[in-house]
Amino acid sequence: MWGPTEEKTSECAFKKKSQETECFNFIRVLVALNQTHLYVCGTYAFSPACTYIALENFTLVSSGRGQPFLDGKGQCPFDPQHTYTALLVDGELYAGTMNNFQGNEPIISRSLGTRTLLKTDAFLRWLSADAAFVASFSIPGDDKVYFFFEETADEFDFFERLLVPRVARVCKSDVGGDKVLQKKWTTFLKAQLVCSQAGRFPFNVIHHAFALLRHDGRADFYAVFTSQWQVGRAGSAAVCAYSQEDLEKVFEGKFKELNKESSRWTVYSGPDMHPRPGSCFMGPSSDKVLSFMKDHFLMDGKVSPIQGRPLLVKSDVTYTHITVDETRGVSGTMYRVMFLATDEGLLHKAVELPGGSHIVESIQLFAVPQPVKNLLLAPGKGVLYVGYSRGVLQIPLANCTLHRSCAECVLARDPYCAWHSLEGSCQPAHLAAQDGNAWLQDVETGNPVTTCHRGRSAAVPRSRGAPEDPSVQRLSPPLNTVVQLPCPRQSALATYSWQQRSSARGHTVLLPDHTLVVVMQQGTAGTYTCQATENGYTWTVARYQLGDAAPGDALAEEDVVWESSSLGAPRSYWAGFVAVTVLLAVTLTAAACLALLAYRDQLKARSKVRGCGAPHSPPSRMGSESSRGGMGQGNGVGREWRAKEGPGDRQRTWHGGGMWLRGEDTAGDGWQWWMLALVSPPGKNPDSMETSARGKLCSTCRQGTRRDSDSASGSGAGGMREGWEWGRGFGFVMFWLFFFI
Repeated sequence: MWGPTEEKTSECAFKKKSQETECFNFIRVLVALNQTHLYVCGTYAFSPACTYIALENFTLVSSGRGQPFLDGKGQCPFDPQHTYTALLVDGELYAGTMNNFQGNEPIISRSLGTRTLLKTDAFLRWLSADAAFVASFSIPGDDKVYFFFEETADEFDFFERLLVPRVARVCKSDVGGDKVLQKKWTTFLKAQLVCSQAGRFPFNVIHHAFALLRHDGRADFYAVFTSQWQVGRAGSAAVCAYSQEDLEKVFEGKFKELNKESSRWTVYSGPDMHPRPGSCFMGPSSDKVLSFMKDHFLMDGKVSPIQGRPLLVKSDVTYTHITVDETRGVSGTMYRVMFLATDEGLLHKAVELPGGSHIVESIQLFAVPQPVKNLLLAPGKGVLYVGYSRGVLQIPLANCTLHRSCAECVLARDPYCAWHSLEGSCQPAHLAAQDGNAWLQDVETGNPVTTCHRGRSAAVPRSRGAPEDPSVQRLSPPLNTVVQLPCPRQSALATYSWQQRSSARGHTVLLPDHTLVVVMQQGTAGTYTCQATENGYTWTVARYQLGDAAPGDALAEEDVVWESSSLGAPRSYWAGFVAVTVLLAVTLTAAACLALLAYRDQLKARSKVRGCGAPHSPPSRMGSESSRGGMGQGNGVGREWRAKEGPGDRQRTWHGGGMWLRGEDTAGDGWQWWMLALVSPPGKNPDSMETSARGKLCSTCRQGTRRDSDSASGSGAGGMREGWEWGRGFGFVMFWLFFFI
């Protein structure tokens, strides 16, 4: 065990880190230094440290005081949650990680060996503060080291934080500058990776990458992506591949530069320099070239994927790691097989074909879902090592014995497996070199109808080439009980159907996992058969007998089909969307009509009041002081209110009845006011309430006209209230209607 000292643990706790989950030594770098020693680095309670491990007895090599004698800063992250990558090339360690405790100074460094330690310049912001490294590679015969990471893009003027996947390169022969860029990279360049599909958000979050060496000595880089705009598991994961030639083409293209006046990134259009900045030139570079490199580290071009599109897009998963193997089929064709690990502990095996990749196998690695930490392929041993938080799993690249018939073996479309027609078994395809004519395989189409009955397989009995029918499972459930009949999913590309009695149709429910739920009744007894169909080939998956077999049961069957595919057909919500939209439009239209009707009635009422005033006559009786206070008690019929203004030269009298008050100005010019007294607060002077002049005195009007006006106004207000009540009730009904929809 290599744990932190008590002193380091106390310092970690003093820095507000958890002693239960963070103040430990999390191993992050473990590389083979030579034949006798390993080089290992750990977080060491947020104080990165490195040491050597002797392979002879697997013990730590430490200093005289028993402590690790190498500072791991720049080689290992402080925080175990930070991403990192490390690669040992020719005795030198190339690492991409965080260089400080705060986690805002990413760095690409070269250490160990005898040459000068080199690193990126944090002051020049060659890397964004949130850069997250996922992988690094050194291709044999190439004088470059490639780093794959993601960071916030500074070159885009976007309204929110925009992540972009990047690839950066440095030259192994880089020794830094003499005066300019001392102990700094002089060959650092970076470019953007593109992984997108028409009609989808771009896949701009990179999780892992893998380099597959080709037979010509070059490499293809595979990477797994998701989108930063997906929420939870509602998004998709994608696999894109990039050729080494495409990367070099972009790095040999035009540079971007930051226009300091506009603070925008533009394409550099100045004169070319020789030697080209960023090239792996063995001789010393001039100060002019090095000064140019300080500000021109970003390439203008973008690296597009092979074929211009993702190799695989899978919904509702998040791929965290990828490794790729290349194997030879029975016909001599080379196939690339991708092993993809998810954040929930699933392992997908997908075959890359010209028409598109497809998943041939899905394995649940753990009983309790947990993320995969690492994948390591051992093709020579035919196994895949899976690392997780509690240990390492060894998974065979193929398990051909699971396929019990020629049809199952061919339908699997697994390039690692082939059907041996002489022995009648599915075996590893690499054994086909012994007798190639006896081996049957169809990875491209997976058609067992034509494959399993050609060549020597024609002499094999049909029972050896076709799947054996499963035995009938007999069940005798009581009446009025619910029975579930599972249908095992043997192929992700197959379509499944149930055969059942026609009389049982109203008593069965088909679940998405192909399970048939049956309510046991007199008419539901009989035989139930689940069949799978793929590439025109149909076979029986499961068969059940409920109760006693009825005479002629086999003649009264019909199919209930539920189709599925490897990608899972997405559910369409278009019909529901159209229905809700139409209902919403109808609701808004009805509400608008009701509002217009109520407003029209209100205008009619106002126009009637405006058209006529009551006859002007002096007040017939005057109320007492207590009568004047009646305004605070409501509007009584036949009551009067009187108020004086000034030194007795002016008085106003209000005559009340119903909802209306009539105002007379005895000292004025004969104006009258009609005031609608809907609310009369206690002690409120009516003259302070909202009034409106209704015109000069109408000598031809009668008091009855006022009553008609009052009646019309009252009906208008009542109509408005009634329209409002109708609108509110209609809105309440439509709300619950939308809720249930």
